[in-house]
Amino acid sequence: MPIRLLIADDHAVVRKGIRTLLEDETDIQIVGEATDGDEAIDLIPSVRPDVLLLDITMPRMSGIDVTRVVSRQFPQVRILIFSMHHNADYILSAVQNGAAGYLQKDTNEEEILRAVRMVATGDLYYPSAASSVIIRHLVLPNVPKPGETGESQRNPPPGSIWTKLTPREEQILTCLTEGMSSREIADRFDISANTVANQRASIIRKAGVKNTVELIRLALKK
Repeated sequence: MPIRLLIADDHAVVRKGIRTLLEDETDIQIVGEATDGDEAIDLIPSVRPDVLLLDITMPRMSGIDVTRVVSRQFPQVRILIFSMHHNADYILSAVQNGAAGYLQKDTNEEEILRAVRMVATGDLYYPSAASSVIIRHLVLPNVPKPGETGESQRNPPPGSIWTKLTPREEQILTCLTEGMSSREIADRFDISANTVANQRASIIRKAGVKNTVELIRLALKK
């Protein structure tokens, strides 16, 4: 079954460019276009997209607002932000509200296709520039400063998801928070992608969350 893609962008030129780029891909089917956030939300029940390719700066509802609504009302829809902005606030808001990926509009064709396909399979797609923002703002603030070596600094807090994992699961969760795909994780540890998928499912089960996006948000918070 092809990936069902809904495009939401208020610029007709952008929508046309994406359609031109993707329409020849046999594994991707563009099922609709929306000119603003309200229209995108209204279209979802009828066109049933797997992936919503979503601009951030749109009239009426911003892409972040749409992400928040869609993540709650249609959790089966994977959201891939497609923005002209490389802005830390936008990237962090996208992560915290449930987006599965973040691309800039100057991204090349190959990366757009890779991102759509990855988020459709349940992976996250945050390129290195976006991943560095996420790590710097959500992870590094919790790293002990020089001289802070007490037990509370070394160990995760009681009840943290990190205390429930095997060593290999800790490695995989760390890679997920860095924005790595299942294939990249498999290559790093010389294991199969199926093993990564099984380990990720185990981590999600232990964390008591619904999907990888919620898992990443919980892991970064803890």
